[in-house]
Amino acid sequence: MNTLPLSLLLLLAFVHFSCFLVLVPVSAKVFLSIDCGSSSLKSLTDDNSIEWVGDDPYVQTGEAHTVNVAPNVAGTWDSRVMSTLRAFPTRKRNCYSIDISSKDKDTTTAERVLVRASFYYGNYDDKSNPPTFDLQFNGNHWTEIQTSMGDITHKEVVYSLNNGNNINVCLAQLYSGDIPFISALEIRSLDSGAYSNFGSDYPVHFIARDAFGATKAIRYPEDSFDRIWDSAVSRGALITVRGNSPSIKANVQDKPPEAVLRTAITPSISPGYIRYSGGGSSVSQSHFNVYFSEVIKLDSTQRRPFDITVNDTLGNSIISHENPVIPPYGSALEVNIFNVSHFFNSSFSIEFKQTTDSTLPPLLNAIEWYIIGEKLVRETNSNDGIFLS
Repeated sequence: MNTLPLSLLLLLAFVHFSCFLVLVPVSAKVFLSIDCGSSSLKSLTDDNSIEWVGDDPYVQTGEAHTVNVAPNVAGTWDSRVMSTLRAFPTRKRNCYSIDISSKDKDTTTAERVLVRASFYYGNYDDKSNPPTFDLQFNGNHWTEIQTSMGDITHKEVVYSLNNGNNINVCLAQLYSGDIPFISALEIRSLDSGAYSNFGSDYPVHFIARDAFGATKAIRYPEDSFDRIWDSAVSRGALITVRGNSPSIKANVQDKPPEAVLRTAITPSISPGYIRYSGGGSSVSQSHFNVYFSEVIKLDSTQRRPFDITVNDTLGNSIISHENPVIPPYGSALEVNIFNVSHFFNSSFSIEFKQTTDSTLPPLLNAIEWYIIGEKLVRETNSNDGIFLS
């Protein structure tokens, strides 16, 4: 469980070589969980009812290893999944590949997918040297992976396949002696319009996804797309409140799960405000999806309008919803905040401030923080691979 500080600080660390690709057809609508390093022919079902399969059909190189995982380390992931990994001591680049060429008739050409890669070093090689290496998807740079001795690192990207048939995730060596490895690889189909404000030619890289007031991380089956919403518990001048609506219709663009709209944080006193701030050493501009849902049915004397300010100014020009914001009861409101510039010290600040005519302080249910990557390029090295169907 994460504890919500009043100021959130997250650090973001953001060649062509031959590789082997193994292409195995799967359903066009993908919900695939690969337990890297596991060669078991029998699938594993975790506590979230997610079925994990071994990685032999999806990769032809690398070495399988096992590692001990403490229960408090695994967290959102099943410790059995994190206890295996695949390392790549040979070749400069090694790839996993999934073939989705057998599309259904009703499937659009711009299939939208979420790809999540997870890494747990755990000193599997007894060298006490957690490696740094490069991660790529479909011929595009994803991010630099910096692993640690005892923590799980995971990265997410959302992008459109457009007319392509393959999902390729590659690990590339950056430094001599640093052996790339991977513990888990997950691929989830999304709605075609998900996270598409910047068009299908640009990938979406997520930095954080928080469910405020949640007591544990929220993912599948509560979120049908299996996004991972970290629990962010209130402290200090903020308290947790829980919704009493019989149901919540989350029919907004990016479809947050109802579970993240059931709780929120709010100032313990009125008037009050909520500040969400952070930064990244290599980030100059960020984007946010913010989700609101009123937790109580207000009577005629109660009002909860509040303004959103970005870097201490009213941000109407970069916010998809005009101030003030009024959370709806029994449904959801999604507010997009675009092009938030970081200060010279790489920080930013978003505040939710109670208006003068409000009788209740602001609330905040959930937020997604992301950046937009470079325009996607078409992968041109497919002939480097060995293709199995």
